[in-house]
Amino acid sequence: MAFDMSENTSPTQRQALVPDTAAGRRFDAVVAELFPEFSRSRLTEWIKTGAVLMDGEPARPRDPVRGGESVSLNAVLDTEVNAQPEDIPLSILYEDEHVYVIDKPAGLVVHPGAGNPTGTLVNALLFRDPEIAKVPRAGVVHRLDKDTSGIMMVARTVQAQTALVEQLSAREVHRQYLAVVVGALVAGGTVDAAIDRHPRDRLRMGVREDGKDAVTHYRLRERFRAHTALECRLETGRTHQIRVHMAHIKHAIVGDPLYGGSLKLPKGASDELVAQLRGFKRQALHAETLEFQHPITGETISNTAPVPADLLALTKALREDSKAFAERERDRW
Repeated sequence: MAFDMSENTSPTQRQALVPDTAAGRRFDAVVAELFPEFSRSRLTEWIKTGAVLMDGEPARPRDPVRGGESVSLNAVLDTEVNAQPEDIPLSILYEDEHVYVIDKPAGLVVHPGAGNPTGTLVNALLFRDPEIAKVPRAGVVHRLDKDTSGIMMVARTVQAQTALVEQLSAREVHRQYLAVVVGALVAGGTVDAAIDRHPRDRLRMGVREDGKDAVTHYRLRERFRAHTALECRLETGRTHQIRVHMAHIKHAIVGDPLYGGSLKLPKGASDELVAQLRGFKRQALHAETLEFQHPITGETISNTAPVPADLLALTKALREDSKAFAERERDRW
């Protein structure tokens, strides 16, 4: 059975009383506190369309309340899911009735779309938990690129999704990535460069003065002779952010098909390293650590996704090549 747009519009009805202590406050602010399971932007839109009434009458978001009014919400929650459930294995790092933390493998697309109507994370989620079809975007609150591996959080209820999205917007979620980049960096740093869609190539993003603010912090994890393994921490979460920022500072991620440019082989590289670099057909980027506050209990949830085998093999080859090169240099002197 398909979960399509027409099947997944969920009637949403709520009733509440405005507390006397709210007297004089804006209607939209009070409604956001009465119905915290929904985002303020969604509630404001419902107020504007007449789906939220005060004492049975439409009201404007800025209208003041007196206290004691009856507020009724009668709306349709569009779950925006158009996918088939599919029995696709998932690596679950943490789960409860409100949230999943998932280790996504490289090659798995998050959302169905043009060219990928099936075989996605959303298809897998619908099979594992059919009730997640009632949550917008099947609970997905942030994405990873198809060929980026690693950790993601997924909400299982609308209330959890609203809370997690708000944490992301407030930059309260800790997200750390492992990236292997071209060039031997000598120190960490921060890239603070706005990002938006490339003006000519719609598949790419780019650094633009008129873009959305984007900040990536990075530090050295391991230095090789012509490459560096970095820990990257996202302060913002723009599309392709780490990939764009690393290319912007002239240290593109190994294997990146969009931003990496032509393959660069270190002089005198070992056969093993040459094979690894030539055979690494995705960006060497792994979402390693995710830490957030549980959307219901408030406790800190922290998980780490193990580094996948292809990235381990790449770093091993880089390490051994660097060691062999250093030994050859010592022998020369």
